[in-house]
Amino acid sequence: MSRLDSFLRRLTAQHVCLGACVRLVETVPGPVWELGLGSGRSYDHLCHLFPARDIQVFEHRVSEDAAGMVPPDQMIIGDMRETLANAAGRPGLAGAGPAVVHADIGSGNDIVDAELANFLGGMLPAVMAPGGVVAADRPLPGKLNPLPLPGGIAAGRYFLLSNPGLH
Repeated sequence: MSRLDSFLRRLTAQHVCLGACVRLVETVPGPVWELGLGSGRSYDHLCHLFPARDIQVFEHRVSEDAAGMVPPDQMIIGDMRETLANAAGRPGLAGAGPAVVHADIGSGNDIVDAELANFLGGMLPAVMAPGGVVAADRPLPGKLNPLPLPGGIAAGRYFLLSNPGLH
């Protein structure tokens, strides 16, 4: 498979899985968390999918491409291990945990990505709304439950996980 074909399949899987999240959280209250802004494509798509929900973005460093895309009160800048751990006490984030978390966290460094995936898999169940859903570009080890992927999405291409709500 060419790199372009692989890229298209990943973006298609991301698009389909994010669309599935809309249906999966229809009755689950809470905001949407975008973990990793990158160029802002998926953030823009989340704004279209969830127009009535607050969308909070967690990013280590904002690229010039995405600068100004996210309102300042919805952008949390810094290492996700720190900013997510402190999210519950931040004004505007306290209250209902996220109904949807989109974790597109791949940096190209397998060791760093695995460490962040392990962190997220361990901490997200404690802060998410019961019944909330994670769409991720990699597996997140921990207590989140894998969900079946929508038709046409190959196993391992993208991941949908639900929070069982055991707080």
